[in-house]
Amino acid sequence: WTTSVPSKREGWKLTAEGEAYAAKGSPEVQVFEVVKAKGSATKEDLDQALGEVGKVGTGVAVKNRWIAVDKATKAFTPVADSVTDDVKADLNGLATLPREKLDALKKRKLVSPTSTTSFAVQKTDKFGTASKAVAEVTAEMILKGTWKDTEFKPLNFNAVSGLRPRGGCLHPLMRVRSEIRNILLLMGFEEMPTNQWVESSFWNFDTLFQPQQHPARDAHDTFFVETPSKAQNLPPDYLEAVKEMHEKGGRGSTGWRYDWSEDEARKNILRTHTTSVSSRTLYKMAEEYKRTGVFTPRKYFSIDRVFRNETLDATHLAEFHQVEGFIADRNLGLGHLIGVLKEFFLRIGVTGLKFKPAYNPYTEPSMEIFGYHPLLKKTVELGNSGVFRPEMLLPMGLPEDVTVVAWGIGLERTAARMYSIRGVRELFSHEQDVAESRKRGMTWLSRAEE
Repeated sequence: WTTSVPSKREGWKLTAEGEAYAAKGSPEVQVFEVVKAKGSATKEDLDQALGEVGKVGTGVAVKNRWIAVDKATKAFTPVADSVTDDVKADLNGLATLPREKLDALKKRKLVSPTSTTSFAVQKTDKFGTASKAVAEVTAEMILKGTWKDTEFKPLNFNAVSGLRPRGGCLHPLMRVRSEIRNILLLMGFEEMPTNQWVESSFWNFDTLFQPQQHPARDAHDTFFVETPSKAQNLPPDYLEAVKEMHEKGGRGSTGWRYDWSEDEARKNILRTHTTSVSSRTLYKMAEEYKRTGVFTPRKYFSIDRVFRNETLDATHLAEFHQVEGFIADRNLGLGHLIGVLKEFFLRIGVTGLKFKPAYNPYTEPSMEIFGYHPLLKKTVELGNSGVFRPEMLLPMGLPEDVTVVAWGIGLERTAARMYSIRGVRELFSHEQDVAESRKRGMTWLSRAEE
């Protein structure tokens, strides 16, 4: 389409030092002017007036016999009445200088050579008539029929037998997460949105009827956010209802009987559990009930990260994943919860569950879930469960006869048990062996025998 002919042009340019001397004069002339103005000047006077330039120019000025030095006083006095700054003139007229002067300036590092390559471009006979080959057919080409006159790039059939890519292996923890998610979806649960890692203390604690003096809300258990430190846009009516339940109780409950602080409730934190997501979802269900007058039973679950200021050990991390689910319906009880948990754990291959009574501020009754770890050779904690207290549900506006059963388990603990890993840190921390992730086979969960 075009031809190009290169041409190279040599030249010269001023260095940074040369540009300074071209503007202010050469060092020797600057030294002469200082000595001439003072009548007599010492080395210290020149250093104070000119700095490094004085050191460079003094020797040249003496050599040119423009100034002389008194051997007794070491002071410089002018010899010539006036001088001509040939160096400054040469620096400002590089284009016409002979080679010997350019070499002298180069030796003083005042100029440096340059090289510029330019191209003379001319059109050929094919210019403007050729079209660029395209890689694929578009819908527009088919509709307009322009594909018939379009030049396409040739297909490369020689690369189909290349090596399979080795990257993109799924993390072992994410494999288990995907399997558990599919199990819960098959059990009829809907997934809740969990993309809000920074949460207010209101949704994380207060809506769950957890008192503001509870030790779990201290800095040694919770990560607080410095900026922004306070949450906005909390629903005012619900905020007031939660405050009333904490301070005075209601409908059979005495509450916690303390002065509830809105400022404490607005503190932002890294969520300590995904129950805050469950609380938001239940609040939306209550709003739907207020709007329509009809309560619709629901089953929800979530799987995402939570953060706690934990002491690290074989079963605890400061950052981990929580699997949580709840069922909201009328006439539910602890037996329904145990039945759902047994079915869920059977589907992930776990049998022999044990339940231990426990305490939670927002569930009553509450149960801890335990299972046997084959490597640790002991029963380990798998999760927690219970029935949400009326003090949590009634301020939302849900019907009084609606019960919500809920549970939560640690994804890392479950995955460690399936992979026969001794501690969760080997699975989700700096101790994770990336190379080992590629060697592990895909984890397919199968239903255990009852």
